[in-house]
Amino acid sequence: MKTIGEVAAELGIEAHVLRHWEDVGALTVRRDGNGYRVYDAAAVEQARTVLKLRRVGLSLPEVTAAMAPTKSAAQAVVKAKIAELESDVVQRQQAITFLRHTAECRHRYLDDCPDCATFVREP
Repeated sequence: MKTIGEVAAELGIEAHVLRHWEDVGALTVRRDGNGYRVYDAAAVEQARTVLKLRRVGLSLPEVTAAMAPTKSAAQAVVKAKIAELESDVVQRQQAITFLRHTAECRHRYLDDCPDCATFVREP
């Protein structure tokens, strides 16, 4: 059994983050007879999972849904996040292509360049 401070230190986060996760339903932690939170191995692993899901971009409501008891509900959230991230990758790649072109463009002004004009018109 670990205290909230020990788990927070182990995960490299603040204790208030763990309390918040518990408040919003993303984390379930037992209490001892005095009302103190006690983290067994399962609660620590659950906290690690929440942290990992947050770090890969899921919001707390998405984390809670991704940890749902039904696999289909969890998969739906994860698949939606994958689609969102893939869209972000496409947009970032387009941004890199545009910026690389502008960095190497031979035209003095970007609006003099037909390629830049094409990039600008893209959504």
